[in-house]
Amino acid sequence: MSKVINTVITGTGSYIPENVISGDKFLDSIFFENGSRLEKENEEIIHKFSEITEIVERRYACPEQLSNHIGAKAAEKAIEDAGIDKETLDYIIFCHNFGDIPLGSNRIDILPSLAAKVKQQLGILNPDCVAYDIIFGCPGWVQGAIQADYFIKSGDAKRVLVIGAETLSRIIDPHDRDSMIFSDGAGAVIFEAKEEQEQKKGILAHKTETHAVNYGNLLIMGKGSHPEETTGNFYLKMNGRKLYEFAVIQVPQVIKKAIDKAGLSVEDVNIVFVHQANGKMDTAIMKRLFKLYGKETVPENLVPMTISWLGNSSVATVPTLLDLVLNEQVKGYKVKPGDVAVFASVGAGMHINAFVYRF
Repeated sequence: MSKVINTVITGTGSYIPENVISGDKFLDSIFFENGSRLEKENEEIIHKFSEITEIVERRYACPEQLSNHIGAKAAEKAIEDAGIDKETLDYIIFCHNFGDIPLGSNRIDILPSLAAKVKQQLGILNPDCVAYDIIFGCPGWVQGAIQADYFIKSGDAKRVLVIGAETLSRIIDPHDRDSMIFSDGAGAVIFEAKEEQEQKKGILAHKTETHAVNYGNLLIMGKGSHPEETTGNFYLKMNGRKLYEFAVIQVPQVIKKAIDKAGLSVEDVNIVFVHQANGKMDTAIMKRLFKLYGKETVPENLVPMTISWLGNSSVATVPTLLDLVLNEQVKGYKVKPGDVAVFASVGAGMHINAFVYRF
């Protein structure tokens, strides 16, 4: 019997910035909406925001750190965890949206690519280790994992490092209350080719969709909320209500397509690593997913969450969550061999993606 190549996770790493930013950090902020200052007291705004998103605190990178720096830190941990020679990596895929942003500049730097910068920092000399970036909104890391699967199953690669890192604190509008959602962080994962008699573990199936025509403007770059701002800076802007509605309806359908493609049912899924964008939104997504299978309840301890203390670090949320769970740093969650996991994300584009994985 001929063997098949499975794409297997062999190492993970993450970098969680030390600077903890609580809601109190925003008590002196001046928030605007549609050119008018919000009349409610900041304490009430912050409380309501936390109630809706479940975010209590978030993390910001140190002043001297850039996205490539924190991405490299996560990558080093993943390489060490996998116990591999870094020179044997065939690809480094760095997933981000804004490149390197020096503190206080609001100007992005993506030349050379962040993947190339990481390769340089890691001191990898092998020219056959190809380093490139993916800009795919918050689903970037999940898409990087899907590309790694293609490389490995085609026989083009044996080891792929996929990094997700972002410093969103450098690109948010201080006068927009939505800015309290975003944070900084980095996660990295080593995917390796493993030959088996059958496809019994690793990435089993995946699905990606792009809904650009009607929904591409839900997350964009736009002018600051303060009507008197003259810097010319553009900031991360989102239509929160419409984005919520879009995600709750569309994401469950994409997840179901991936599960069905794997020949499994939602009852076979033991854990779901979903993008940490909004706690209540993720809960609603799971409820809708199970309803698609005719189930009225979602099993307890199915979806680990870190958003309450890490906020939304975009592409970094899923690989960071994975690393924390595998290292048993999320209370109540542990992965064992044979468990089936779903990885899923949604974000600017609007892109949605998911892959099914067996540990």
